[in-house]
Amino acid sequence: MKAVRWTSGDKPDLELHDEATPTPGAYDVLIRVEAASLNFRDQAILDGAYGGPTQPNGVPLSDGAGEVVAVGDRVTRAKVGDRVAASCHPHWIGGPPRPEYQMDSLGMTTDGMLAENILVHENAVVHIPAYMSYIEAASLPCAAVTAWTALNLSSPLQPGQTVLVQGTGGVALFALQVARMFGARVFAITSTEAKAEKLKELGAEAVVNYRAFPDWEKEILELTGGKGVDKVIDIAGEKTIVKSAAATRKGGDISIVGFTSGFGGGLPPIDILSRSLHVAGTAIGPRENFEALLAAMAQHDVHPVIDKVYPFADYRDAYRRLASGDHVGKVVIDVAH
Repeated sequence: MKAVRWTSGDKPDLELHDEATPTPGAYDVLIRVEAASLNFRDQAILDGAYGGPTQPNGVPLSDGAGEVVAVGDRVTRAKVGDRVAASCHPHWIGGPPRPEYQMDSLGMTTDGMLAENILVHENAVVHIPAYMSYIEAASLPCAAVTAWTALNLSSPLQPGQTVLVQGTGGVALFALQVARMFGARVFAITSTEAKAEKLKELGAEAVVNYRAFPDWEKEILELTGGKGVDKVIDIAGEKTIVKSAAATRKGGDISIVGFTSGFGGGLPPIDILSRSLHVAGTAIGPRENFEALLAAMAQHDVHPVIDKVYPFADYRDAYRRLASGDHVGKVVIDVAH
C-alpha cells in the first residue's frame, strides 16, 4: 500500500512510501481508506508549532473514512464491508478526558489516515450513516466532534441560546451547523464579505467583518442588546480571547478550541471573576460524542461543508490550501483516487 509519512526533524516534511498492508490482531480492524481530511494541527506539525506529542515518522491525519476490509478474530464492533470512520482517541469511549486517552491519538502518536489502509482497535470504529459520502464523513472526526463537545462543555446547549463562532474553518462551520440543529441563534466573525455570505447561507443570524470592525466585540454586544452571547467557540486564541470574553454574557461559557493566532492572549483573571465566566479548554471528545453527532446530523440531513477535494497524488496541494487560510470548510484528500 501507499502511505505518507513525516520525515524527522523539528520541521518535518512529508514523504510517500510503499509499504506492506498491516495484518489485524485479535481486536483490530483494517480499514481501506477512501478519504482523509486536514485540520489546523496537521499543518502546525509541519511548521514545528504543534505542542502535543507526535510519533516519529508517523502517518499524519487523524480524520478519515473508509470500508472495513478485514477484522481480527475477537472483533465484535465491525464486520467486513462496513462503512466507518474512527474516533481520534481510540480508547476514549465516554466520560472526561484522561492522560492515557490523549497519549493514544490517530495521526499524532499512532499512524493516521493519509495511507491506503489503516489498522485501528475496534474501540475506535464509528459507523457512518448511509446518506453521507466518504468524502463528507472524512471531514468529521476532529473538527465536528470538537464543535459538538465545545458547545456542550460547561453546560448543555439549549434552544434559543446565542453562540459566537469565529472564522470559516472546520470547527467554526461545524459549530454553526450544530448550533442551528439545536435551535440556537448564531453570530459569527470573519475576514471577508464572501466568507460572511457563506456563514449567512449556513444560518448565521449576523456576521461581523473583523477587518472592517477591529473592535468586533462591541458589534456583538450591540447585536445582543448589550447582554453578550451565551457561548463562544474561541478558535484563534491569542488575538481573540480578550474580545471573546468581552462579547460573552455574565455567567456565559467560553470554549477554547484552538490557537490559530498564537498561544498568548493575556485574559485578565478579574475579567473572568467579575463576570463569572466559564472558560475551559476543549479536547476533541469521546466516541459517544461522535456517535451522538452523527445521529443528530442524520436526523436533520446535515452535510459537512467541503472546501476542496484533492486526489491522493496531490496531497501537498491539500496542505498548501489549508496553509493559505483561504479555505471555507474542510480540505479533503480522496485517498482512493
